[in-house]
Amino acid sequence: MPNVKNQEVVKSLTEKFKTMKGMVLTEYHGLTVGEISELRSKLRSLGSEYVVVKNTLSGIALKEAGIEAGANFSGPTALVIENGDVVSPAKVVFDFAKTHAKLKVRAGFLDGKFVDAAVVEQLSALPSREVLLTKMLGSMNATITGFVNVLAANIRGFITVLDVISKKQAA
Repeated sequence: MPNVKNQEVVKSLTEKFKTMKGMVLTEYHGLTVGEISELRSKLRSLGSEYVVVKNTLSGIALKEAGIEAGANFSGPTALVIENGDVVSPAKVVFDFAKTHAKLKVRAGFLDGKFVDAAVVEQLSALPSREVLLTKMLGSMNATITGFVNVLAANIRGFITVLDVISKKQAA
């Protein structure tokens, strides 16, 4: 019979897996406690968490959440559970992996299926959701601004002609 602590961990993980937007699986073997704490604090500010859990408990929790784990859980595995924007935590993990060679990305979980590390790396290269929204709104605003300028051009030209005529008559 499993102990109470493991049952609580599985229950907590199951709830997290049911509500998560995405997940990144990493291999953390060789990182110091300070380095893991640094990564956790960077991810916490994004609404994500870095959790080290036994593979068997992760497998049970995934099964209870209705997710097929596959062969992704072997060896020391830590999970980046993403609750908000999926791109920003992946970007943080890959940036951290550039300066800490012992952190390796194994796989990711997006749109209900596991994907390999190359897909997660491509995802991390995308701009964040906020940047994409800003670009889209800027493009929409540019179209409207251009249209307003076209409509105002005739009036602006008419006022310029009237100004020149009034200066000629004054002189």
